Amino acid sequence: MVLGRVVQLQFVQGAKWRNLGDSLYKAIEKRPAERGTIYSEDMEMLSSSIPFFDVHIDFRTEGLRAKSGKLFFQHLDTLCMQLTALFGDKSKAEYKQMLSKAYKLKDPYFELKKHLSYQQYFKLRNFSLVKLGAYKSGFLVDVIDERLNPFGLLANRTIGLSRDPKLNIGLEKYYDSVLSGQSGSRLVQFIAGGTRVPINGTEIEPVNGKDIVTTLNVQIQDITQNALLKMMQQNEALSGTAIVMEVATGKIKAIANLGRQKNGTYYEDNNYALIPSEPGSTIKVVTLMAGLEDKIVTINNTVEINGGTWNYGDRRIVDAERSPKNILTYKEALVHSSNVAMAKLAALNYAKQPSAYTKHFSRLGLTSKTGIDLNDPYTPLIKNPKSKSWSVQTLASMGFGYELRVSPLQTLMVYNAIANNGKMMRPYLVTTIKQGEEVIQKIEPKIVNPSICSASTLAQLQECLRAVCTEGTAKAVFDSVSYTVAGKTGTAQVSDGMYQYNDGVYQSSFVGYFPADHPKYSCIVVIKNKPHALYYYGGKVSAPVFREIANQLITITKGNFVNSNIILSADSFKTSYKTGSAEADLIATQMQMPFNSVNEIWTTVQQKNNGFFIQPENTSIKMVPNTIGMGLRDALFCLETKGMLVKVEGAGKVIQQSIPAGTAMQKNQTITITLR
Repeated sequence: MVLGRVVQLQFVQGAKWRNLGDSLYKAIEKRPAERGTIYSEDMEMLSSSIPFFDVHIDFRTEGLRAKSGKLFFQHLDTLCMQLTALFGDKSKAEYKQMLSKAYKLKDPYFELKKHLSYQQYFKLRNFSLVKLGAYKSGFLVDVIDERLNPFGLLANRTIGLSRDPKLNIGLEKYYDSVLSGQSGSRLVQFIAGGTRVPINGTEIEPVNGKDIVTTLNVQIQDITQNALLKMMQQNEALSGTAIVMEVATGKIKAIANLGRQKNGTYYEDNNYALIPSEPGSTIKVVTLMAGLEDKIVTINNTVEINGGTWNYGDRRIVDAERSPKNILTYKEALVHSSNVAMAKLAALNYAKQPSAYTKHFSRLGLTSKTGIDLNDPYTPLIKNPKSKSWSVQTLASMGFGYELRVSPLQTLMVYNAIANNGKMMRPYLVTTIKQGEEVIQKIEPKIVNPSICSASTLAQLQECLRAVCTEGTAKAVFDSVSYTVAGKTGTAQVSDGMYQYNDGVYQSSFVGYFPADHPKYSCIVVIKNKPHALYYYGGKVSAPVFREIANQLITITKGNFVNSNIILSADSFKTSYKTGSAEADLIATQMQMPFNSVNEIWTTVQQKNNGFFIQPENTSIKMVPNTIGMGLRDALFCLETKGMLVKVEGAGKVIQQSIPAGTAMQKNQTITITLR
C-alpha cells in the first residue's frame, strides 16, 4: 500500500503537488539602483551604466501549456518571422524548429538572446506572444547594467572603471557611495512554472546613484595623452605621466598615465602621477626658495662650481651639463641646472641646523599627501635629521633632488603655487554632484597655503624659471613659441627596487606654467626611460611633450596669450570636416562667412576664399557611409540610424573606419571607428 501511494504521488499527482509547492514559495528580490554617470566638465560621458537585456523562455508556463499549447502554436509563425527580421541570424524555419523543440522538452530556462540593446529589447517586447506578458508567454527578462567608458583609454586610470566593480579604482572607487545609490527590494511569489509574481504593497523603490561632473576636459585630456604617448613610443619609454592643472583653481584638466606592456603597447596600468620618486633637478626650485626665504642668498649672489665637480664627504657630485663658466650667480645655477651649486647651498648653509632646510618641504606640503579626490595609497618621503638613513651627504643630495621621494602631482602643486603668486591650491577632480538636474553639492577650489613664501622670494623664483626657457636648459625647446613659458627641466637616475642607479634608467621631467606673464595652466611631464636610452635629459624628452600640449592649449583657449614681440604670419591651414548640413549652415551664419547651402543631410565643409564651401555627402541607405572627418556624435548618429553596431576607439575626429565607405551594408553589422 505504501509503495502504491508513492507511485501515485510521484507520477499521477506529481505535477499538481509541485505546482502547489511553487505557489507557496516566496522570496525577497533585490532591485538594483542605476549607478550614476561620470561626466567631463564639458558634459561628455566618461563612465556610464548602459542596460542590456538577457531574454529567456520558461516553456513550463501554464499559459503556454494550456489547451495543448493553443496559444503557443497560434503565435509561433508570426513570432519566428519577427525574430528573423530583428536579429537576422536565423531563418523563420530555423527559429520555428528551435522553439518547437524547446517547447516539447518543457525547457524551464531556454536562452533566446543575450546582451540585447535597449532598442532591440523595445522592439522584442511588442512582438506577437511576447506582448501578452510573462504569465502567458513565458518570456523572462534579466536586466544587466554594464559600466562603459565611451572614450576607452582616455583618462581610464583616473576614472577607474574595472570589469569587476569590486576592483574599481580612481573616481569610481572614491565616489562609490555617491554613484551607487541604494538598492530597492520587493517580495515575490513563485507560481506554477517558476514564474515570479510581485506581491503588491511590498515594493521598496531603488534610489538611483548621483551623477558627478569632473574638472577633466575631454579635448585637453586627448591632447595631453596623445602628446605623451607619441614621445613614449618614440623613446620606447617604460612609463610616464602628464598632468595639466588650472593655475587659479587647482582643477585638474587632464591627467594621463601610461605604462609599457609586454607586447610593446601602452596602457593606463597605474596612476604614475601619484607615485613618489626621486625628482632630480625639478626640486632645485625648493632649495633656492629656502636660501632666498632664509636670507642666505639672492639670485645675484655667486657660487663657485669647481668645473662642475664637487667632492663632499664620500660623495662625488657632478653637473650633468657643463656650465658656461666656473662662477655662477644662483640664477644662472638654476637656469643651467647646476647640481654642485644647489648641493653647496643646502649642505654648507644648513649643516648646523638641517631642520631649517627640511621645514620648507613641510611648508610646501611635500611631507603629506596632496588631498586629491582619488584613492592615493602613496606617502612621500622627506628625510629629517631623525631619520635612520640620515647622513652627512643627505643635505647635499636633497639639494639637487635625491634621497627624497615626491610624486609628480606634488611637484606640480609647488610650481602651480609659484605661478599663482604664492597661493597653493588643492588639486581636485570633481566640481559638482547632481541628482538629475538638481545640484546636490558644489565643490569649490580650496586654498592649501595662502602664501608659500615672501613676495620678494616669489619674484626672484619667477624670474629664474622664465630664464630657464629663454636662456637655459629649455631654451632650444621654447625658443620659437609665440607665448611665454616658465619652468624647470629635470633628469634623475632611477633607483626604485626594480632598477638600480647603475642600470642606466633615467627619469626625464619638465614642469612649468604658461603663459608666464599671465599663467593659465601649469603642467608637468615625467617619463621613465628604458635602460641606456639614447635620449634621457628632461629638455630632450619631457619638455617637447610640454611644448606640444601648451601649443595646442594656446590655440584652443580664448584669451590673448600671444607674445606681442613675435609677428605671426597668416594661417595657411585649410579646414575640412564632415557634419550635418543644418549645423554647417548655422556655424557659417554665426561666423558671418559666405557659404552655399545643400539639400543633403550630411556635408563636407571646406574653407575656401574666406568662406565655407559645403559639398553634399552621399549617405545611401544600402551603402556604408563615410564618417572620416566627423566628430563622435555625428558618426554615431550616421551609423546607428542605419542599424550598424558601433565600437569606438580614441577621441577627437574619425580618422579610420573598419569597413570602407561604399561597402554594401548588412543588418546588425559591427563597425569600429578610430578617432584622434
